[in-house]
Amino acid sequence: MILERLFGDVNPLVLEVLERALGGAELSVDDAVLLLETGGADLQALMRAADVARREDVGDDISFVVCRNMNFTNVCYVGCSFCGFARHKDEADAYDHPMEELIEKGREAVARGATEFCIQAGIHPNKDHTHYHEVLTTLKEHFPQVHIHAFSPEEMDWGHRKSGMELADYLRWLVDAGLGTMPGTAAEILDDEIRQTISPRKLGRDRWIEIVEAAHSIGLNSTSTLMYGHIETARHVAEHLALLREIQKRTGGFTEFVPLGYIHERNTLFNHLGARPGASVSEDLKLVAVSRLFLRPWIPNIQVSWVKMGPKVAQVSLMAGANDFGGTLMEESISRESGSQYGENLPPEQMRRLIREIGRTPVERSTTYEVLRRFDDPAADPPSLEPERPQELSGPARWRLREGDSDPLKVHAAG
Repeated sequence: MILERLFGDVNPLVLEVLERALGGAELSVDDAVLLLETGGADLQALMRAADVARREDVGDDISFVVCRNMNFTNVCYVGCSFCGFARHKDEADAYDHPMEELIEKGREAVARGATEFCIQAGIHPNKDHTHYHEVLTTLKEHFPQVHIHAFSPEEMDWGHRKSGMELADYLRWLVDAGLGTMPGTAAEILDDEIRQTISPRKLGRDRWIEIVEAAHSIGLNSTSTLMYGHIETARHVAEHLALLREIQKRTGGFTEFVPLGYIHERNTLFNHLGARPGASVSEDLKLVAVSRLFLRPWIPNIQVSWVKMGPKVAQVSLMAGANDFGGTLMEESISRESGSQYGENLPPEQMRRLIREIGRTPVERSTTYEVLRRFDDPAADPPSLEPERPQELSGPARWRLREGDSDPLKVHAAG
């Protein structure tokens, strides 16, 4: 009786797809389209099924990595319509950080427990392959213990074309300089009709695949991503997921899948080209849940982007199929410049709190998903390594603390 009350209003077609997915069957593109278009009770059933699949696939731990973003330049002339980060070299707020500044950022990150540097930047017209190589050798010389996760396929395309090398040789050259893994960004939607609208000067679908598969062929693993919530349809998303699954079957080189919600407020795609204002919460949850069911068992790690969703929606997504909270970031500017309001840093202690609030166990991982530390007992958590910042207060406590009162909650008698 209770099962009938819980699932009686779920579309039988949705239930049949979910049953096949939980039974280990590989879902089709049409199956994914059906699930991506669910709502109401169907969406709730989808989320529950994805959470069951997550537990079966990877258990109840939720992982995260302590990392620092380093965007060494925001000068870029590619002209993607969804980007608010890029600047012309003569704009007042354009920057091109020297190596000394990257080293200082690295020192600060290591002092805060970072095990990874995530390095991406604009496509600066005056830089070539030698600059990417120098970034790696410089940081590796100063921080040999830190994993370097760097250079999107767009940056790889730019550097490779400048180098004159064979693609695989160019990638090996970067690995020898210290590159550990590659971000699978610059994917957006892997459909050239969509790409022609949102980023006509960016590398095409086939070139993205060529670079990713070449990286995997030499043992250079990458993430995989998808940007949703703009002009794409459910079928575009489903076909993108199917392409990632086929690549993974061939190469096994993806460490995780990261759905990236489009941030709309401060870019051309929304303000001038008619894109939707980003994804709804239900779209966020559907994308996470469908990716869990569609990509299993080939890509077991589904990561949430707290900087896109916000920490609370990311937290709910961890109950809808995701198992990884992503990175602390420490410095995030690409989403921020398009209008994200969720901050640039999510410290490890906050991640652990958010994870425990839903009854799960936080685990610090490496970039390639080796467990570095488990946090089973909150009482045994390490102290924060975050720099101290003054806490702002509101209300009468502000005045009392300024007057030197050690107890801001003390009630002062009148008269």
